[in-house]
Amino acid sequence: MTTADQTQQQRLDSENTAAYVQVAVPVPMRRVFDYLPVRKAELAIGARVKVPFGHRRVIGYVVGHSTTTQVSAEQLKAITAVTDAQPLWPDSLWRLLLWSATYYQHPLGEVLAHAAPIALRQGQAPAYQQTKQLELTPAGEICDLTELKGAPQQQRLLARVKREPLAVSALAAEDLRPAAVKALKDKGLIRETQVMPEFAAWTASLAEEPHQLNPQQAVAVAAINTGLAEQNAQTWLVEGVTGSGKTEVYLQIMHKVLLRGQQVLVMVPEIGLTPQTVQRFRNRFDVPVIVLHSGLSDNERLLGWLQARDGHAAIVLGTRSAIFTPLANPGLIIIDEEHDASFKQQDGFRYNARDLAIKRAHLENFAVVLGSATPSLESLANVRAGRYQLVQLANRAGQGQPVKNLLVDLKQQRLQQGLSETLIALMTKHLSAGNQVLLFLNRRGYASALICHECGWVSECQRCHANMTVHQQTHTLQCHHCGAQRRLPRQCGGCGSTQLITRGLGTEQLEETMQHLFPDYKAIRIDRDSTRRKGQLEDYLTAVNRGEYQILLGTQMLAKGHHFPEVTLVALLDVDGALYSSDFRAPERLAQLYIQVAGRAGRAAKKGTVVLQTHHPEHPLIQELINNGYQNFALSALEERAQAMLPPYAAMALLRAEADDAVAAEALLMAMADRLQQQTDVAVIGPMPAILARRAGRYRFQLLLHATERKALHRVLHQFLPQFETLPEGRKARWSLDIDPQDFS
Repeated sequence: MTTADQTQQQRLDSENTAAYVQVAVPVPMRRVFDYLPVRKAELAIGARVKVPFGHRRVIGYVVGHSTTTQVSAEQLKAITAVTDAQPLWPDSLWRLLLWSATYYQHPLGEVLAHAAPIALRQGQAPAYQQTKQLELTPAGEICDLTELKGAPQQQRLLARVKREPLAVSALAAEDLRPAAVKALKDKGLIRETQVMPEFAAWTASLAEEPHQLNPQQAVAVAAINTGLAEQNAQTWLVEGVTGSGKTEVYLQIMHKVLLRGQQVLVMVPEIGLTPQTVQRFRNRFDVPVIVLHSGLSDNERLLGWLQARDGHAAIVLGTRSAIFTPLANPGLIIIDEEHDASFKQQDGFRYNARDLAIKRAHLENFAVVLGSATPSLESLANVRAGRYQLVQLANRAGQGQPVKNLLVDLKQQRLQQGLSETLIALMTKHLSAGNQVLLFLNRRGYASALICHECGWVSECQRCHANMTVHQQTHTLQCHHCGAQRRLPRQCGGCGSTQLITRGLGTEQLEETMQHLFPDYKAIRIDRDSTRRKGQLEDYLTAVNRGEYQILLGTQMLAKGHHFPEVTLVALLDVDGALYSSDFRAPERLAQLYIQVAGRAGRAAKKGTVVLQTHHPEHPLIQELINNGYQNFALSALEERAQAMLPPYAAMALLRAEADDAVAAEALLMAMADRLQQQTDVAVIGPMPAILARRAGRYRFQLLLHATERKALHRVLHQFLPQFETLPEGRKARWSLDIDPQDFS
């Protein structure tokens, strides 16, 4: 009998002897609740049940059985309905979820709910649903495409359906419009039918031949493949300069895993990186590839989850939450851009998907490959400690050459909307040569604030301690913290003057400036505002690579992973704010940002130039990056962290409190701090106002816990969290806990 079979038998034995069922409910309470069973034989641990909770009925998760209860049996409520006859997750993933709740000190019910697709949280069955597809009618089979030459969309759609039936959900991906569907249906040429999905067994066949590896890539692939052959839990860090061909390394090691019939989970930090990555995988492998991210509909995510669970998907590509996807036969997890802060959930269940990938691999006994041009200091420290294996790609692949760095001192320079004369001249030179230019500005909108020229009034958000950003295209003021919006005023809110001016440069204003300075070249803005519509980002990136736009400008969405072979000039317009931040991680993030943005230049045969505009060219961090690169910076930063006893050489937890009243939020953390002062293993810093002291109408305070040993920190939290939940001050304020915090704002 296998370990999984033994675990299942233990579950069944427990179910048949217990009188009460322990259920984790998705509420912010660190406990489980006892219920009376409805049918013992069906209450498997890990299954969903519908239970009464207060005045409502919710989906809960069976986590145990008991012969005793601390509540009077007469007070217990019965389970309303059994949703699943079997556990929702396999045993190994169930153990990861239990471990996650313990490590991140988070309510188990919320952890389990987060790990399930939304459709399953709402009680839908974990089974395949009928899908809509378009197929030909008899009239459509004999229709000549030339009859539709005046309607190109209808012509394309009919041609597509003539090849094979088309899923309605695939219309957007193939750039086909619903209006064309309606027109062809009205003409009786196609019809819509309901079908159950069918999946064929897959084998690891190649759709194209692998690329020739350079010597460094070959060494990396050989080393990792040797480790993969052992089929045990190992972690590899691929540190490769931008453009060094890390993706080709991933593809070749993936092939070895797929040949064994095992699945590969690939994680990327943002949705924007998935289209091009999926295309690379589908171009290389003739196997089923599915995508899981928040941009999909609930039913699309459930379908992908089921395909992964049942082994129908060979490659699963996803963002942060994909770490909880069950796999029938996992063989490898790849985490691209492993340094990226997007892998850390910043609200609710605050987990780090990169760290959970390492834990999952240990539980399920397979390998993890982390990749980055700018590895996190935590990963580099793990290499030093011998926990990770390091392979390095120091040279660009193919004909790519190292970029030339140019530092522009902005002091006493005349600027045109944030652009120095040096940068404008360089842009003219590169554009005239037929190349593309990328401008990076991590500030969306038109301007940072609206100011009255007469009395100094500033457009502040009424609910946050922050200015509202001017969005010229929508004629609104928007708060980027709470989402509040209002129309652009015509008069000052203080004195009534009409002399309102903008301050601070945003991507919208930069786009407008490009139209004035370079009218002969087309500019495209890529940020969260310009890519809200589904598929818009993918369309923009395709247009850029076709050469339809010569000037690219945008925020961090442009900084990561994208391949623009015709970009030869990259400029970072304003990074000075990060040079003097109070956050100890700010230098690391700025260094990573600089290297990542710089990596968009000169990725093909053309030599690239990177311009950094700053008022502080003498700053040690800038000098270190320009002269010595990221690796030297990281080694120095690790030494500084070790001396200062900061992560990764120490452990931290952040207690946050917020309330409608500042006194209430601070009082709650003061009460917590008073209790924590009783022990000596953990240093308590605060309470103190958050960097953004008021957000969405609520005042925010923080209490930082620091320990030299992680075990000591968790021991203290485990001891005191139950006390914190009963504090009377908690009635007027809401609090949360963040283990290994990444964001202190």
